[in-house]
Amino acid sequence: MKTIRLMMSLAAAALPLAACHRASDTEMLGTLEWDRVAVAAEVSEPILRITVHEGDSAHAGDLILSLDPRRTDAELAQATADARKAEAALAELRHGTRIETIDASRATLAGAQSTEVNARRERDRLAEIRKRGLIAQADLDNAETALRTATAQSNNARANLAELLNGTRIEDIDQAEAALASAQAAVDHLTLTRARLDVRAPANGRVDALPFKLGDQPPLTQHSSACSRVRLPMRAFTCPRASARVWTRARIAAYTCKASRRNSPRRSAACARIRHLRPTSR
Repeated sequence: MKTIRLMMSLAAAALPLAACHRASDTEMLGTLEWDRVAVAAEVSEPILRITVHEGDSAHAGDLILSLDPRRTDAELAQATADARKAEAALAELRHGTRIETIDASRATLAGAQSTEVNARRERDRLAEIRKRGLIAQADLDNAETALRTATAQSNNARANLAELLNGTRIEDIDQAEAALASAQAAVDHLTLTRARLDVRAPANGRVDALPFKLGDQPPLTQHSSACSRVRLPMRAFTCPRASARVWTRARIAAYTCKASRRNSPRRSAACARIRHLRPTSR
C-alpha cells in the first residue's frame, strides 16, 4: 500500500483547545493513506479490451476496460421485441376491432348456425325412424351428440361476435398498459447493464491494480468481482498555508487528553506544523 509518512513539529507544552503554545518541538511520525475505490463488474463476461495500465492516471468517466457484450445484446434485442409486441397489442385494443374482423366473425356464426340446423333435422329424422324400429338406438344417440356439438359451436361464434361488437373493456386496456410498462422496464434494465459493460473510472485518480488480464472472466462474487481499483488523490494538507490542523480521519492526529466529568479521557485535536513529507512503500 502506497503511503506518505509525515514528520511534524508539535508543541510539547500543554495544548489547550483554543490555541497552540510553542514551548518545545517534538517530532511525531504519522501515516497518510490513499483512498481507494473498487470498480466491480456487474455481469460475468470475458474481458475484451483493457485501455489502461497499473499506475496510469485516470479521470472520472475514462474507459478502463470492456467486457464481452454479445450475450447482453441478444437479451436486449429480445426485450425490445417484446416491448414492441406489447405496444402493438395495446394500440389494437385502443383502436378497436377492424370491420373486416367483424364480417369474418359474422360469417363464422352463420356457418355454425347452418350446421346446427342440419344437425337438428338429422336428429329429428332419425328419431321418427327409431319409432318404427328400423334403426338402432346408437344411431339416434350419435345424431343427438352431433346436434349438441353444432349447438355449442353456434353459441361460441355468437359470443365471439358480441365481444367484437361491444368493444374493448377498460380492464383489458389496463392489463395491456401494465404489460407494456413491464416490457419497457426490462429494456431499460438491460440498456443500463449493456452500458456498464464498459467499466469506467468513478473519479479522478490513479489506477492502483488490475487483478484480471485480457480474456479473463471476472466472477460475480462479493470480494473478487472488482475489475480494477482506482486510487483517489490525497485530500489532506492541500491548504497552501504552512500550518494545518490535523484530524483523526487523516490517520495522523496529535491528541491531548482532558478529563471529563466521568474521569474518562477525551480526545481533542491539536495544532501542528508540517515539517516534511516522505513517501514510503509497505
